[in-house]
Amino acid sequence: MATIRQCDAIVHVVRCFEDDNIIHVDGTVDPLRDAELINLELAFADLAQVEKRLERLQKDRKADPMERQALEKIAAVLSRNEPARNAVLDEEEEKAIKNFGLLTGKKMIYAANVADADLEKGNEMVDNLRVLADKEGAKLVLVSAQVESELVDLDDDERNEFLESLGVTLNDCGLRALVREAYDLLQLQTYYTSGPTETRAWTIQKGWKAPKAAGVIHGDFERGFIRAETISYDDLIESGSEAAAKAKGVMRSEGKEYVVQDGDVILFRFNV
Repeated sequence: MATIRQCDAIVHVVRCFEDDNIIHVDGTVDPLRDAELINLELAFADLAQVEKRLERLQKDRKADPMERQALEKIAAVLSRNEPARNAVLDEEEEKAIKNFGLLTGKKMIYAANVADADLEKGNEMVDNLRVLADKEGAKLVLVSAQVESELVDLDDDERNEFLESLGVTLNDCGLRALVREAYDLLQLQTYYTSGPTETRAWTIQKGWKAPKAAGVIHGDFERGFIRAETISYDDLIESGSEAAAKAKGVMRSEGKEYVVQDGDVILFRFNV
């Protein structure tokens, strides 16, 4: 539980397929039962934490009233068998409980693990799980552990042919779809740095300006930021090289107020 509290979001993998060769621990496959069982354990842990904190606050005359108010709202929501993220809190209340790490207050993605034949459209079990996800304000993504294990041993052409037979593409299914959903949920994006020996991807929050994005690489980049020589990934690929991109005028010199865009390829200039 302590490890989960440090996470920004939870991916809950739920079995949504029948297979006589894979026996379920409860004897039957029921995604709603499985999901609600785990959610109940998370909710009990949260409620115990909230109630314990409220008891301490009642004895503390100097306690922050915003904290008490927020926790009372959350306790009421948990008592209704709803996740803490369904509690309606204002900005001050959110700030007051920011460090609590409530498990059911975290953003949730249900990864519906289906058979290969159901990867394109899902099945009735997925439909039922989606209703639960919508009720909780969570997301749902179709994945297939069976398909992912088979893709590992295939080359690019075989991989694309296999997925085509299932009615899906590599970018729209499984782990890639899950990663994209997680990035969107957490408001993350990627920019790249590329040199003669290495190309790397760097993850940042959407809306970050160039100096802060540079700081992900090294603090000196942020402190001594001068400018960011920037080109979009698509423009770089179309141009074929950095030199060609410069010649076409699609490479830009951006300053401290530039908001980094998803897929930017950047060379940071700095001096410390």
